[in-house]
Amino acid sequence: MKDEFLLVDGYNMVFAWDKLKDIAEENLEDARDELLEIMSNYQGYKNIEVIVVFDGHKVKGSVRKIHNYNNIEVVFTKEKETADNYIEKVAHIIGKSYKVRVATSDALEQTIIFSKGATRISARELDLEVKMMKEEIQKDYIDNQVMTTNSLISNLDPAVERLMQKLRRQK
Repeated sequence: MKDEFLLVDGYNMVFAWDKLKDIAEENLEDARDELLEIMSNYQGYKNIEVIVVFDGHKVKGSVRKIHNYNNIEVVFTKEKETADNYIEKVAHIIGKSYKVRVATSDALEQTIIFSKGATRISARELDLEVKMMKEEIQKDYIDNQVMTTNSLISNLDPAVERLMQKLRRQK
């Protein structure tokens, strides 16, 4: 288990991030899936545990559902339980042993999670971190590509390379 957790208020991110908000206008499930993809990549890059929590409190008769999506924990809260309530409980429990950050732009929630020993990151700040992560990954990929494939010799057929070496030695 990692020593840092990020608890994410899922719908708070969906409706705060322009890209996800646009997707949600067409299809909320697609926006959730996109957030989960993003957070899965973020978890792998940051080497932390991510738990994304979606409100189910207004869904009559719903029960809490927890499942795994690409190694992140996804929670749909039960009827009459908000994502904030669930995040507060979890932050209180795991905050005693682990570093916990909570991603939300809900001002009241931010105040409450501070009292549970967690720190907060706003939706905007997390969006910026995700964008920086993508840029770093892309830069690393490009740097690797340039270093491994930029020389003529690395792209030559081995037989042609041997022939060129032989010609060079004859001079």
